[in-house]
Amino acid sequence: MGYATALVIGAGVGVALFSGLTASRRRRADALGEEELSRARREADNLIREAKLSASEQAMILRQEAEQALSGRQASVHEFEKRLMQREAQILSQVEKLEYEQNSASELRESLAVLRTAAETEQASLRALTFQRNRELEGIARLNESEARAQLLREVEQSAVREALEIQRRIVDQAKQVAEGEARRILAVAIQRYAGSHAFETTTATVSLTGDDMKGRIIGREGRNIRAFEAATGVTVLIDDTPNAVVLSGFDPVRREIARESMHRLIQDGRIHPTRIEEVVAQVSLETQKSIMLAGEEAIFKLGLATMQPEVVKRLGSLKFRFSFSQNILAHSIEVAYLCGLMASEMGLDCQTARRAGLLHDIGKALSHEIEGPHAIVGAELIGRNGENADVVNAVASHHDEAPHIGVLGILVSAADAISASRPGARAETMHTYIQRLERLEQIGCSFEGVEKSFAIQAGRELRVIVQPGAVTDEQANALARNIARKIEEELQYPGQIRVTVVRETRCVEYAK
Repeated sequence: MGYATALVIGAGVGVALFSGLTASRRRRADALGEEELSRARREADNLIREAKLSASEQAMILRQEAEQALSGRQASVHEFEKRLMQREAQILSQVEKLEYEQNSASELRESLAVLRTAAETEQASLRALTFQRNRELEGIARLNESEARAQLLREVEQSAVREALEIQRRIVDQAKQVAEGEARRILAVAIQRYAGSHAFETTTATVSLTGDDMKGRIIGREGRNIRAFEAATGVTVLIDDTPNAVVLSGFDPVRREIARESMHRLIQDGRIHPTRIEEVVAQVSLETQKSIMLAGEEAIFKLGLATMQPEVVKRLGSLKFRFSFSQNILAHSIEVAYLCGLMASEMGLDCQTARRAGLLHDIGKALSHEIEGPHAIVGAELIGRNGENADVVNAVASHHDEAPHIGVLGILVSAADAISASRPGARAETMHTYIQRLERLEQIGCSFEGVEKSFAIQAGRELRVIVQPGAVTDEQANALARNIARKIEEELQYPGQIRVTVVRETRCVEYAK
């Protein structure tokens, strides 16, 4: 009992103690809560003030940005409105101008309609007057309209032909004044007749020896044999390191032939000394002169011609030893004679006279360079002094247009001369060289602007050039032909002359579908 009471009392004391402690703690807690609440309120007030300041600053910044953006937008709007007003003003101005032009066009159409009506009236009256005038002219001239037109066309055609002939004559006269081509031809002929050094084969002759000891015998003691031989023949003896051979050099083909034959006989005989050399040279000279006369007589007989004077026969036979661009002149003359005879027979002319002119056309080349003048003129003077026909003399003199033509015989000789010299193989020219010359001709033609194609025809005696009609006019075609001819003269070596023909053709093609 006492124990239970004690427990109750203890519990009551404990509850009282706990209640007192709890109240004390509550009071302390309330005090602390009020402080915390006060501090929290202060912090909240601070935060609110800071937030308000920040918000006011942000609002101020946003307001400034908005004001700036608004001012920029307003400026853009003002600028746009300004441009719009300007554009509107331009449109209004154009509209006014267009209305004015439309009004002007309407007035112009009305005036044109009036003028057209007046013009039609005038045309009608003009046609009536023209018809009346034509009837009156037909009555006066006693010709109808078609006859008068035909007569007028004939007169215009004749006038055009006269003008064309005058232009042609003027062009030919101007072409004759161009001396460059003639100078080249004169130089070439002068070189041929002067017998200058132009080719090894035509200025030297080689004689074979039986042994190298023969060279010493030809030279002789202190060179007396070679000096005697050179003095007798007029040629130069060249003894070099070539084994078993001696070279005879001379520009006169007759003397060179005499020297060759004399050297050959001396070597075969074996007796070589000055006296024997003079005897052999004299004998060979006599035989050569007989051979020359025989060659001339054979050429005359071969062509079936009448006899000629001995001087003419001698000069004609001496052509056997002369060459023009490595073509034997006597063989060339015989060929020209045949060609002249054939062409003369086709034209109904005297064949014998034509052959005679063709055979003698180059006889002037047999004369030495001491006789001055073109070979055609010199040859004509030679045969004229020996009693040849005047027609033959003129044909020889005029076959290079160095004298005026009397009749057609000189033209026939000129044509036959060109044919004989230009045919392939007539001149001593290898096929490779011949083809190269033709290729070079075509290359020169194609090297000019506006040329489409070029063709070397007639064995290289003519270059035909096809030009593009859109790139080259008629006037330019004439200049192109001259330029091509000048370039050929500057870059090529060739016998005779080359004709340059420029062809300009316009073709209009349409297709019917």
